[in-house]
Amino acid sequence: MGYSWDFGAVTLHPHMWLWGFVVTVSYSTATIVGGLLIGVVCGMLMLSHRWILVSPVNGFVQAFRCTPLLIQIIWFYYALPVAANITIPAWFAAALGLTFYMAAFSAEIFRGGLQSIDRGQWQAARAIGMLPWQVMHRVILPQAARRMLPPFVNQSVLQIKNTSLLSVIAVPDLMYQAQLMVSETFRPLEIYTSLGVAYFAMLYPLQKLAKKLERRDDI
Repeated sequence: MGYSWDFGAVTLHPHMWLWGFVVTVSYSTATIVGGLLIGVVCGMLMLSHRWILVSPVNGFVQAFRCTPLLIQIIWFYYALPVAANITIPAWFAAALGLTFYMAAFSAEIFRGGLQSIDRGQWQAARAIGMLPWQVMHRVILPQAARRMLPPFVNQSVLQIKNTSLLSVIAVPDLMYQAQLMVSETFRPLEIYTSLGVAYFAMLYPLQKLAKKLERRDDI
């Protein structure tokens, strides 16, 4: 006997879908912006010639790049409160994990983008009397930004998908709301299929944007 699909379960609680969407978009936007800002600072510090600046920043970046995000979220929620003897709400633990994860990858993107600019341009700009900050602002960053933008967009797409991990600590994002609906309706195929379609609708335009930016950079 074949499975009888019934997508009526998907429309039973539209407010749950709406709230999950608001939470997902809010976390995605806040942690992408926060991660980019921290990543830019870390990327700049990683270009320093002073090991006392480079070493801790590099350690931070590698720690968050080389461990699964799920473990990071769980650690911030369960382990950090025990280690520091403090109370951390689920929403804040989730924000920390997502932001630092985004920051670690953004730092490498930023560092790589700056290092991709030929050193001759740095030297030429300094030779005509520009100060270091003027070289960075007027010569290096405008060129590096074109190269950094596509990977930044791709990383943002991954960040939005990563919000689905927040359900493990009961943050009411789209995934968590879907799990609640599945437990009530016993229709996992319909609900998770609809959830997949919702994520696709959000992320496909961003993927197309990243591809367009990559083609523009190749011109």
